[in-house]
Amino acid sequence: MTKWMKFAERVLEGDQLTKDEALSILNCPDDELLLLMHAAFQIRKQYYGKKVKLNMIMNAKSGLCPENCGYCSQSSISEAEIDSYRFVNKETLLNGAKRANELNVGTYCIVASGRGPTNKEIEQVVDAVTEIKDTYGLKICACLGILKPEQAIRLKEAGVDRYNHNVNTSENNHLNITTSHTYQDRVNTVETAKESGLSPCSGVIIGMRETKEDVVTMAQSLRALDADSIPVNFLHAIKGTPLEGVDELTPVYCLKVLALFRFVNPTKEIRISGGREVNLRSLQPLGLYAANSIFVGDYLTTSGQEETEDHKMLVDLGFEVETVEEMRKNVAVEQGKA
Repeated sequence: MTKWMKFAERVLEGDQLTKDEALSILNCPDDELLLLMHAAFQIRKQYYGKKVKLNMIMNAKSGLCPENCGYCSQSSISEAEIDSYRFVNKETLLNGAKRANELNVGTYCIVASGRGPTNKEIEQVVDAVTEIKDTYGLKICACLGILKPEQAIRLKEAGVDRYNHNVNTSENNHLNITTSHTYQDRVNTVETAKESGLSPCSGVIIGMRETKEDVVTMAQSLRALDADSIPVNFLHAIKGTPLEGVDELTPVYCLKVLALFRFVNPTKEIRISGGREVNLRSLQPLGLYAANSIFVGDYLTTSGQEETEDHKMLVDLGFEVETVEEMRKNVAVEQGKA
């Protein structure tokens, strides 16, 4: 039995890997990569079988952000050429939901730039969510920035299922990425979402000059936060941002990262998110032996691959898309635990 399968068996028995054991996953010899992914798949299969959750983003407000996050094309210090616009109207949000439904997407993510939402923007989301739920029954995830407790409660009452606020990097690396808010600000928003009954979603961006030890800390911090859904982004360095030109990742290392997050957070939704196309490249399918969720379509200011290619990839793997009906059952289970 390989070292990696021994790790998997321990995790399935409820044990947690030590920091050194977790770090060894990132240092896995390249010629043992398939053995590592096989072990990660045993954990993934135990909790999710061969099902894949599909998510789609609606960029509801672009640019115009006062924050100084070094990776982001929408930040105040970015010189990237992007479309900037204020919060879109209800019809645009509904059209996005219609498209998500056509693609058999279970979770529709309404994302807006900025430090945090105004009460008016909260009401715009609430107004659209009510109709989206009635018409399509989609799971709704909102990502609107730093959230006040009363805003979180308002979103929950309107039918929003999940709230995303990524920690993005380790606490140790945070000040190298942004100084306009603290790491604790991000943690507090995740806790605010949890306290209101919203399912917490929080993830990371890999490839921002962090150490391997930082990556392990990220995975363990999200376990401590008890995030239900963990998007793992891989830096897509955008021209005009402070991280322009940073290119630290290889497809093989990205797979090791996904395996690490599965070992550390065995029961959670691990989503391959932004940057998968440019960083995993031809190895994208292998990522789903550790992860059980992907975004389809475009991201915020960068393009994804064609939705039809994503569906072909899943068919070729022999995996199955989680249906909207299955998603609703899972939401009911999550809400019952809240």
